[in-house]
Amino acid sequence: MTNTETKKGSATRELLLDAAEAAVLDKGFGATSIEELISVVGITKSGFFYHFKDKTALAKALLVRYVERESKMFDDLFGRADELNEDPLHGFLVGLKLLAEMMADLPTGHPGCLVAAYCYQERLFDKEIRAINATAMLNWRKRFRARLDTIAERYPPRISANLDDMADMLSVIADGGIILSKAVGDKAILPRQIMLYRDFIRTVFTGN
Repeated sequence: MTNTETKKGSATRELLLDAAEAAVLDKGFGATSIEELISVVGITKSGFFYHFKDKTALAKALLVRYVERESKMFDDLFGRADELNEDPLHGFLVGLKLLAEMMADLPTGHPGCLVAAYCYQERLFDKEIRAINATAMLNWRKRFRARLDTIAERYPPRISANLDDMADMLSVIADGGIILSKAVGDKAILPRQIMLYRDFIRTVFTGN
């Protein structure tokens, strides 16, 4: 296979994943068919099976890509915040503000969380895919718990608080904010909720 053919194949695979992600976030995995995806992308069914042996393989690839993309986004965003601040609390607060601003800049609001969508229809997925989903959530907890631990070393919490629960709060607020913003048609809800979490974090560690 030539480099041109390889690039074309990779581009087609990404188009299939893009179409699948949009469809799953819109109506769920169960209601998303191979036929509609190949129609959107403009390929044959054999073309689909060239990239994914079945719908389960598509589900796994879609989730893995989503988790990797979200993790890179957190790395980039909070990495930028760390470069601006040596203080761990201030760095985290800046990172949360950058996250809120990113969410506010989305033209029509956040499209939805694929991890949450998979949870809602977990019976459709095999054990491996459910494990990937659970691991993603636990890794995000680990990511933010590490930051909270570093903050707590310099700023002992002013109230009794479970740092795992505080780390999980960001995922809870993000998914809840997406749902609420979609339900009431207000895309500003998610960034406002992130800023409230930011205020909570500052209050827990400084009392202000």
